[in-house]
Amino acid sequence: MSSSITRLAAAAAVVASASAAALLNAVPAEAFSPPLTSAGIRVHFDLAGGQMPENVVTDRNGSVAVTLAGARQVARVSSRGEVRVLATLPAPKDPRATTPLLGFPLTSGLVRDGRTFYVAYATGSRAETGIWTFEEGRRPRKIADLPASGLPNGMVMDHATKTLYVTDSVRGVVYSVGTRGTVTTFSTDPALTSTGFFGVNGAKIRAGRLYVSNLDRGTVLSSPLRGRGAGTFTTEARDLQGIDDFAFTGKGEQLIASLVTENKVVLVDGPATTTILTGDDGLSNPSAVAVRGDTVYVTNAAYTTQKDPNLLVAHLGRP
Repeated sequence: MSSSITRLAAAAAVVASASAAALLNAVPAEAFSPPLTSAGIRVHFDLAGGQMPENVVTDRNGSVAVTLAGARQVARVSSRGEVRVLATLPAPKDPRATTPLLGFPLTSGLVRDGRTFYVAYATGSRAETGIWTFEEGRRPRKIADLPASGLPNGMVMDHATKTLYVTDSVRGVVYSVGTRGTVTTFSTDPALTSTGFFGVNGAKIRAGRLYVSNLDRGTVLSSPLRGRGAGTFTTEARDLQGIDDFAFTGKGEQLIASLVTENKVVLVDGPATTTILTGDDGLSNPSAVAVRGDTVYVTNAAYTTQKDPNLLVAHLGRP
């Protein structure tokens, strides 16, 4: 993956050099595959301004919220493609700070709990690296420190206990973080580690279990959240090279996964894996997936393609 690291470093240079803006023209895509019924780009972002959409959560009134990785921003995208910045995280105080692997301050995992947002942020400095929170119209504040030598990435909330689960793609661990800032290591299972680049990545909760992906190993793993076996992961899916994030469709254990290094989105249904979106549809390093009803949202961060970061929307056909 050394070439990927080199190209990500090039992306960092682009991020540092220009200002942010959003392009709102929608472009249809026509090469989608079943079971998708339609697909199109809802909004284009500004790569030069660091607007690389990294994570996505469903919001209200048909909108979604996204983290813009290199712009240090959380933004809302309306159902009409209008972009509104909700919060901007502070620039690193230490000019010498370098984010592990990437080299630029990374705004990554995102959780929405009502009107409250939680966002993972990595800068290579203890002053900023950790979990931040904000409500609309209020300045973000840090609630939890995480190791500056790591890369907090995917994040999900167990709403029953108001606990956040945060993956660290460099250290190969999962943390549990209380909304008041208490940090506990949930798991150091070897299955979470990288093989040289990115380890544990995306995170979702379903039926009392925490599911995570591992980019290097191409796996989806799961662990019970509580009780016997909590923190011990078993493999649920494999051979998903370059998997970043994923989302369940609502049909059993069927899920949709973004393969960021392969530039495609796949449907995983038991042992069967089907490609359902490609670069022909507008994918550009798909980084995250969210599903609301039969609507599928895919963020495209353009980390290595260096072309057209965007939010793509498709519709999932159901029996």
